[in-house]
Amino acid sequence: MALRVNADNFEEKVLKADKPVLLEFYSDSCIPCKRMAGPLGDVEDEYEDSLLVYKVNVNYDDALAEKYGVMSAPTLILFVNGEEKNRRSGAANKEEIIEFISGKN
Repeated sequence: MALRVNADNFEEKVLKADKPVLLEFYSDSCIPCKRMAGPLGDVEDEYEDSLLVYKVNVNYDDALAEKYGVMSAPTLILFVNGEEKNRRSGAANKEEIIEFISGKN
C-alpha cells in the first residue's frame, strides 16, 4: 500500500527520490480514490524495483495540493528526477495507470 507523504517529507521522498515517483493526490471521502486503491497497489507491487508510489491527502496537505495545482481528487502526478513529467485527473484502472507511467496517455 502506498505510503502517505506530507509537506515535511515531500522533498526527501519525492523530489530527491532516486527512482520515478507516482504520486496520488486523494481524499478519504473520494469514492473514485477508494476504487483506485487496488489498481494502484497492483502497479506498486509490479513496479516495486523501478517506481515509488506515494499518496498525498488533500484534506491534510492542502498546501501541497495548491502548490502543484491539484484541483480534483484523484490526481496522479509522475515525478522523474524531481520534476513533473505527467499528470492525469480522475479514476484509472491498472492498464490506464501503466500507460500513464510509461507516457503513452
